[in-house]
Amino acid sequence: MREFAFSVPAPSKWGEGLVAVAEGRNVDLAVRLEAVHEGILTTAEADTVYEGVCGRCLTELTHPLRIEIQELFGYPGDEASDFQLQDDHVDLETAVRDAIVLALPFQPVCRPDCPGLDPETGQRLTPGTEPAAQAQIDPRWAALSAYTPDHDDADNRAADDTEKS
Repeated sequence: MREFAFSVPAPSKWGEGLVAVAEGRNVDLAVRLEAVHEGILTTAEADTVYEGVCGRCLTELTHPLRIEIQELFGYPGDEASDFQLQDDHVDLETAVRDAIVLALPFQPVCRPDCPGLDPETGQRLTPGTEPAAQAQIDPRWAALSAYTPDHDDADNRAADDTEKS
């Protein structure tokens, strides 16, 4: 068994959504390599930082990210494992990149209670504020604004009165 700790820059941008790990951003790794019958069992923790924008209010954000991976790197010719040793070396880039990209949030937020943007003005709302204006009623639906829950009762009573006459 051998343990290593090192830092490497991300070789390219990792992630495609609202957030990503930028190219050149340091990825700190703590790696443990263990010889097993099938190959080299690799356990690693990676720490980095992702950047992007909040999915609700579009504010710039930067958050730390920690992932843990464990992969078996099989000996050459062993088709059972997904990863192979290459010239007695373990290439962690693909495994680390895949784990980081999968750990990135799909809808990142600057804070859990982020209210987002005002739909009318586009201004960023603060917690506890309401949108500037109520949504305008589509003219095609305006006739329904006169409808009330007791509307049906009044129509039924009027129909009953005409039938009795």
